[in-house]
Amino acid sequence: MESCVLSDSVLVSTYINGHEKSLEILILRHKSRIFNFILSKVLDKEIAEDIFQDTFIKVIKTLKKGNYNEEGKFLPWVMRISHNLIIDHFRKNKRMPKFNSSNGFDIFSVISDEVLNVEKQIIKDQILADIKGLIDELPNDQKEVLVMRMYNDLSFKEIAENTGVSINTALGRMRYAIINLRKIIEEHQIILVN
Repeated sequence: MESCVLSDSVLVSTYINGHEKSLEILILRHKSRIFNFILSKVLDKEIAEDIFQDTFIKVIKTLKKGNYNEEGKFLPWVMRISHNLIIDHFRKNKRMPKFNSSNGFDIFSVISDEVLNVEKQIIKDQILADIKGLIDELPNDQKEVLVMRMYNDLSFKEIAENTGVSINTALGRMRYAIINLRKIIEEHQIILVN
């Protein structure tokens, strides 16, 4: 069976009919796109790996039960599953990210994303890790506001509601967080260039 010429829908059918290798081909075919999408939302490699695994556990369960009926639309279907698991993750952690689409999930925003090559991804991961390490040096109130604003994309009104302070206080904490972060970066002589 030649994997490069088989469409997703054929591979799904052959997997449902007992050809286990077909699922492996599908996973390998779409792994980087799905994983990078998850990572771009949760910004944590371990969490992204967990959600990626949960996505394919759900895919397998659905296919095994015979509940898959999106013929020829395998990738958008898997992306929707991963999207829902990301939302579940943020709900459990009581912090919802903002997705760019105004009316739900837009598969085209994912497909058009340039998939980073391995070297760029390693550099990006290292920079994100460095920045997270620096953020940890901030006072807790500043760190909390900065994470809510930069990583969770919350408005200052939402930050104020979540932290029980006024919008002006939230803005002030953000301003001091940025000033202090610049000082920390200078002290550590870190160059944040990708």
